[in-house]
Amino acid sequence: MKTTFIIIISIVTNLAFVNITATDGKLNTAANANYLTPLEKEVVLEINRFRSNPSKYANNYIRPLTNHYKNKLLNYPGDNTPIRTHEGVKAVNECVRELQTATPQPILYPSKTLTKSANELQKYQAKTGKTGHTGSNNSTLKERIERFGKWQTQIAENIAYGNTSARQTVIFLLIDDGVKSRGHRKNLLDPNLKFVGVSTGKHPVYHSMCVMDFAGGIEKK
Repeated sequence: MKTTFIIIISIVTNLAFVNITATDGKLNTAANANYLTPLEKEVVLEINRFRSNPSKYANNYIRPLTNHYKNKLLNYPGDNTPIRTHEGVKAVNECVRELQTATPQPILYPSKTLTKSANELQKYQAKTGKTGHTGSNNSTLKERIERFGKWQTQIAENIAYGNTSARQTVIFLLIDDGVKSRGHRKNLLDPNLKFVGVSTGKHPVYHSMCVMDFAGGIEKK
């Protein structure tokens, strides 16, 4: 049986579309961000759907996945190829338990400056096939962001590879299968992070990738 792997990577200093409904309202903060692609806008919206009501998001979109595991293989609804996980369904159950008691967090607003830093890493890895948080010339997240602006409070970065939609990207970052620290989930729940930049694109090994750069505050140069 052919299987695929999903890779998610997080740091802190941490493709189908879902229909946008009228109830999204104020959550759709990236609607007019013309520097983002439709998929990138959808990623911002999906993060805000989660942050505005973690318990509801877990019950509606994450808990149902428990019915689609066979040992450590996940047959994600709508995907043709099973996904081989590290932990199996226990990671989903652990995620749901935590999110059911998680406090809603302020929604995120898109940042063109953070999008530039995310795009720099995405373009580099699309060309080289590399993964992780090290960019061209061994650049760090901090260095990339500071090329374009000045950040406040804290910064973080999540990277996901091989996902097929904005919702799947966010769900898998929240489950954080195989990541002992659950660092991606922590970033998505962090109340100190207020702005996000998103860059999606192709990856020569994992077919697709999504970089999310976060900051508590951001000013362009």
